[in-house]
This record gives sequence, C-alpha cells and structure tokens, in this order.
Amino acid sequence: MIAPNDLKWADVPSLPPGAKIAVIEGPMSEAVPFTIRLKFPADYSIPAHWKPAVERVTVISGNFNMRVRDKLDMQKSMPVPPGNMMILQPKTNHFAWTKGEVEVQLNGTGPWGVTYVNPADDPRKK
Repeated sequence: MIAPNDLKWADVPSLPPGAKIAVIEGPMSEAVPFTIRLKFPADYSIPAHWKPAVERVTVISGNFNMRVRDKLDMQKSMPVPPGNMMILQPKTNHFAWTKGEVEVQLNGTGPWGVTYVNPADDPRKK
C-alpha cells in the first residue's frame, strides 16, 4: 500500500517547468508496467505532444483540460474532472492545461517518453 504522504516528488525534465512527478511503480525507461502521479500548478500548460505507448490518465484532483489536437488551443479543450479518465493511443497528438492545481495518475507500459509536435516547445532544448 502507498499513501499520498509516502510519495517522493521530483521535477519532470520532459515537461515545462513547474510539473512534479512521483514514480509509484516502474521503471518508466523499460518495457514494463508503470504507475506515476503528476502534479501541475495553476495556470500551467503542456504544448501538443505524443507518447510512444498507450497512456491511461486518471484525474485525482482539480480539472485537467485536454484535447486531441496538433496545437495548444485552450478554447477547444475539454475539462476532465476528478475521477474521470482519458485513454490515449500511441502517437496521439494532444495538449493539456490547468486553471487551478491538478494531480493526475498515469498508468502505462514503458518505455515512456514525450515527443513535442513542435520541437521548439520541448523544454529539454531550452
């Protein structure tokens, strides 16, 4: 059993600054199941990107706004409230943003990675 207070949070180099990650089960770099939690601050956005494998996103708290698209467009997103989830297929371009603080849980099979639709959006290249 893992309680929320037991999670160890760290920065996420592949996402814009401000996001935090807690690895519950992994490792994410291998072809095995993983479970992570991500925390996002208020007024946070993730530009359009895709992942190499199926990703299951469950909202734990806050409203996570997402949309399957090639470009971040806050006017064309859908709020995903706590308890709801999205299942994204491999290489599906999508974006996300927050108005308030948000925590989500991701489940998938590695290796996990983030590829931005527009390479200039990648925070690892800045």
